[in-house]
Order: sequence, then C-alpha cells, then structure tokens
Amino acid sequence: MKNLTIGIIALVVVVAGFLIFNSSSVSGIHVDMYKSPTCGCCVGNAGVLKQGGYEVNVIPTDDINSIKLKYNIPSEMQSCHTSVVSGYFVEGHVPNEAIEKLLSEKPEVDGIALPGMPSGSAGMPGYKNGEFVIYAIKDGKYSEFMRI
Repeated sequence: MKNLTIGIIALVVVVAGFLIFNSSSVSGIHVDMYKSPTCGCCVGNAGVLKQGGYEVNVIPTDDINSIKLKYNIPSEMQSCHTSVVSGYFVEGHVPNEAIEKLLSEKPEVDGIALPGMPSGSAGMPGYKNGEFVIYAIKDGKYSEFMRI
C-alpha cells in the first residue's frame, strides 16, 4: 500500500510539472494587430501569435502609417504591421520569444521591433539567415533588446 501511495504521488508530481512547464504563459493575452488589407504575411504572423497562445484581433487599415506615427516608431524600425499587446507596440515579425521576454520583464520602453520583413521570421516564408536583432524603442530612440 505504501508503494502504491508513493507511486501515485510521483505520478501526480510528474503530470503537474508537465502541465506547468508546457502551458503557455501568454494564454489569453490580447493582441491587436494593425495591417494593410492586402498584406498576407501579416496573417501568417497572426497565426504564429495564435499558436503561441495569444488572442489576436486583426484590424485591417488603409492608413497603417498613422498607427506608426501614433506609437512614434522610427522609419528605420518599421515593418509591414504593428501590434499592440499589454500597452506595448510590437512592430513587425517579432518572434514570440521576444514578446514573452517583453511581457515578463516589463521594461520602461514603448515597444519592440524587428525592422523589415526578414526571411524566416515569424509568419515570413523562407529560411532564417543569421540572428534576428530585436530593438527596444523608447520615445523614438532605439537600442538592442535581444538577438534570436
């Protein structure tokens, strides 16, 4: 009987650990993604976010530049779409790993960006060609946030 109890306790600990470490820490976090109505890669990025556990609301707009101006995103940091999550902007095809770091560390920045549309980035076709440099942006000034 004692061995059975120990076995059941061990099983419960293993299952609980599996559930804790394999559950998404972002489950249910809402993302508004602003994109041009004709952009297909943005839809791919929304799919990657959804796979990561985010709730994504895609908002087509004919004036994506007004969104970038609103969030003071420098032109050299811009990409094809801008998302807003938990008070931060996320510009472009930023990997979920970088967004999770942003949300867990909560730095004093306005948002993060992966400029352009790099091949192999979240939602973009092709193969990754080197590290992605993700930038933190505060008041229109940017610095390296992380490399993936």
